[in-house]
Amino acid sequence: MFNDISKWIRTITEAGIALLGLAIIVQVLFGNAVPFVGGDVVGSIASIITSLGAQGLIGLVVIAVIYAIFNKSAQSQ
Repeated sequence: MFNDISKWIRTITEAGIALLGLAIIVQVLFGNAVPFVGGDVVGSIASIITSLGAQGLIGLVVIAVIYAIFNKSAQSQ
């Protein structure tokens, strides 16, 4: 049962990452005027990266943890 839940969560996460990538590409191509994107995706990502960069060492640790999580999920497939 736990494996089924893990697979379900992994599938939802992969779909979300794919949609995020699509939203970034669409916003870069068409600007902020895309109605179904629903906001400034590129600006939101830039502000997250800026706030992580302002945190110094803690920001680097968070980025390393996020990278390790994505790297682990990519290797387990």
